[in-house]
Amino acid sequence: MPKQGIHPSYNEINVKCACGTTFATKSTHKGDITVEICSACHPFFTGKQKLVDTAGRIERFRRKFAKSDAGKAEAAAK
Repeated sequence: MPKQGIHPSYNEINVKCACGTTFATKSTHKGDITVEICSACHPFFTGKQKLVDTAGRIERFRRKFAKSDAGKAEAAAK
């Protein structure tokens, strides 16, 4: 049994996202929580994430590793 009077209260609260999604959780936080982004609207979880090419870095990365993949395939063929 935990000691009485030293632990914070653990109550159910509502979390509200800027996109309008709300869900209930439990926390020691007093009152509701408002967040800017949640799993319902985050690009990583929704699959709408896009890569932003800055000065051709993605293309340079792909060319670099295409060479190494070709070398591996050539070595495996021998």
